[in-house]
Amino acid sequence: MAAVLGLPGTRLQPSACIGSTARVRSLPLSTPQQRRIAVAVSATGCCGRSPTAGRAVLPVAAALPGGSAMFGSSGHPLKSQQPRRRRQQRRGSLVVRAGEDYYSVLGVDKGADKKTIKSAYRQKARKFHPDVNKEPGAEEKFKTISNAYEVLSDDQKKDIYDRYGEAGLKQGMGMGGASDFNNPFDIFEQFFGGGGGGGGFGGGGFGGGGRQRSRAQAGEDRRHDLSISFKDAVFGCSVDIEVDRMTECGTCEGSGAKAGTKPSTCSACGGAGQVATAVRTPLGVFQQVQDCGECQGTGERTTPCGTCGGDGRVRKTKRISLRVPAGVDTDSRLRVREEGNSGRRGGPPGDLFVFITVKPDPNLKRDGTTIHSDVEISYIDAILGITAPVRTVDGQVDLKIPAGTQPGTTLVMSKRGVPRLGSSTIRGDHQVHVRVKIPTKLKSDERQLIEELKEVQDSRSKEKSSGPSWPFGGRK
Repeated sequence: MAAVLGLPGTRLQPSACIGSTARVRSLPLSTPQQRRIAVAVSATGCCGRSPTAGRAVLPVAAALPGGSAMFGSSGHPLKSQQPRRRRQQRRGSLVVRAGEDYYSVLGVDKGADKKTIKSAYRQKARKFHPDVNKEPGAEEKFKTISNAYEVLSDDQKKDIYDRYGEAGLKQGMGMGGASDFNNPFDIFEQFFGGGGGGGGFGGGGFGGGGRQRSRAQAGEDRRHDLSISFKDAVFGCSVDIEVDRMTECGTCEGSGAKAGTKPSTCSACGGAGQVATAVRTPLGVFQQVQDCGECQGTGERTTPCGTCGGDGRVRKTKRISLRVPAGVDTDSRLRVREEGNSGRRGGPPGDLFVFITVKPDPNLKRDGTTIHSDVEISYIDAILGITAPVRTVDGQVDLKIPAGTQPGTTLVMSKRGVPRLGSSTIRGDHQVHVRVKIPTKLKSDERQLIEELKEVQDSRSKEKSSGPSWPFGGRK
C-alpha cells in the first residue's frame, strides 16, 4: 500500500502490497486541521499473501503540494497511480446525496425566530411520534424533525448549517462532533416531560427507562347534541355551536409539571406505571394488573402545575362552525376530527361527535327520503275534481286532484322529497294522501239536492238492471 507523507507528525504503519484496493473512511487525527482534511485508507491484499494490518494518512487537498513523495513498503519511490485511478473512475461513479433542508422539514422560513421554530417542532413531533403515528416511515420522519430542531435551535450549529449546509455539520467545522445528533426522544421529553432514557412517549418500544406504558394519552371524544328544524334537516344548514372541552394548559404547555421542576420515578410502581394485586378465588390466586393510582399510569411523580393541577389540560369553551349536510335525520351523527379533548403528554386530541335531533313538523312526515302529507277535500270536490294547495318543503304547490278521486287515494309529486345523504341532487318523492270529508249534518236545501241526486242515480240503476226487451215480448 502506498502512503503520502505530507503532514508533520504523521505516523505510518506497515502496509500491504502495492496492488491493494483502497477503502476510505474518516480517521481522527491529532490536530483539528488534520481532522478536517484527512481520511484513512485501509487496504486488503491482492497477491495471495495475508495482508498485514496497516493504514496511512492521505491528505485530501493540502498534502501533495510542497514536495511530498510517494513510497512503497520497501521504501522505494513509486510511480504515479493516476492511470489506475482513472481506470477505477471509469468503472464506477461517485454519488453525492443532497443534505436535508431543515427549514423545509420544520416548515419555517430561514429567518424564523426560536419561538417559531419551537412551535413548529412541537406540532410536527406530536404528529410523527412513533407511539402515535403507526404509518411506515413515521419514526424516520420523527428523527429528521428532531435533528432539524437540534440544529436550528442552536445558534452555533445554525450558523454552520446556514453557511456550509449539512455537509459542514458532518465534517465538524471545528465543532468536534457536531454531526452526532442527540437522541430525538430525549429532545421530545424536554417539551412534554419524562424521565429521560430515550423513551419519548415512554419506554414502550424504544428501550428507554423502566416504564412499560406509553406516557402519551389520546384525548377523549366529546359529544354534543344539536336540535335542528325539519327544513334544515332536509336542505342542510350552517350553525355555530359552543363546545365545553379540555384544552392544553398554556402555563405548563401540556406537561402537567410545574415550570423549573423535574419528574422523579414513582415510588409506588417503581416507574412501571402499573401495579399488580393478588386476588384469591376458589379456583386459585389470580393476579390483576392496573394503572398506578399514585402516578396515573405515567410511572413518574412531578410537582403539579398550579394552573391545571398536573393534568396538563384546562377546561375551556370553544365556538365551532359546523356545516350540517342535507338529508340528515334524527340520530344522525356528525364527526368533527380533533375537536374533542386535548391529549395528555403530547397525545393526539379526540374527536367531537354531534348527534342530530330533528324537530317534528305539524304537517309533514318523513320516511327516509319520502315525505308524506294529507290533503282534505269535500265529497263534492272528490266527485267533480279540484286543484288544491299542498304545503311542501319547497313551498306551497297547487296539486290537481282528478274527478272521481276515492278516499285514501295517494297522489305522488316526484322529486319533492328529502335529498339523499351525500348526494344532494338525488331527491325522494312527496306523497299526498287524499282524505274526503263527509258531512255529518246537512241543511234542508242540501238534503233536498242530495235526495234528488239519489233519485236520478236510482232511476239509472233500474234502467241498467231491466236491460233491453226481445222483439216478440219478454226480456232478454
